[in-house]
Amino acid sequence: MRVIIVGCGKLGSGLAKALTRKGNQVTIIDSNADAFELLDKDFSGKTIAGIGFDRDILEKANISHADAIIACSKSDEINALIGKIARDIYRVPRVISRLYDPRRAEIYHSLGIQTLSTTTWGVQRAMEMLSYDRLDSVLTIGDSQVEIIRAETPALLVGRTINELTVYGEIQVVAVSRSNKVFMPSQGMTLQKHDVLYIALLASSAKRLKTLLGLD
Repeated sequence: MRVIIVGCGKLGSGLAKALTRKGNQVTIIDSNADAFELLDKDFSGKTIAGIGFDRDILEKANISHADAIIACSKSDEINALIGKIARDIYRVPRVISRLYDPRRAEIYHSLGIQTLSTTTWGVQRAMEMLSYDRLDSVLTIGDSQVEIIRAETPALLVGRTINELTVYGEIQVVAVSRSNKVFMPSQGMTLQKHDVLYIALLASSAKRLKTLLGLD
């Protein structure tokens, strides 16, 4: 996966190191070249000194071919702007922005931008977000420990029941969209091809959900 990270603070550098260790192609941008000292000496990714929302800098980072971009500068406004540029202009498939003020989360989500918070948990959470593949986060709740995920019913679950996707206290299907109608399902409802599921998910259970959906 080709990932661009904007901001080489504790979160950005932590993500860059974790992603490169997993074999991803990482480019990290920061306006202060000294920030790259937080990276490992053997960091195999690319570093670019420059303003993260400058289109020339983003194009230097090859944003047109990026699979994901993570904006984790020190400014909510800059992170939102980078996310909007990545989403609207370059159509980057996965856009994640660091959020300091949780009151702004709704604005971010209206722009189609996923959010994360707190440095230590943020590294783990961003890695989970990038691994969702065919899952789409549509809403984060409270401190982002709970999300509403949207996913189309995979072929292996067609004909199975909602109950088989339920893990009490961790994973719960809260709504289903079928034939342009949205409704709250019963536990015994049978899943059909092309059903779109809205699933309440505890952040720490992301891997378990992928297993249930056959996406791991």
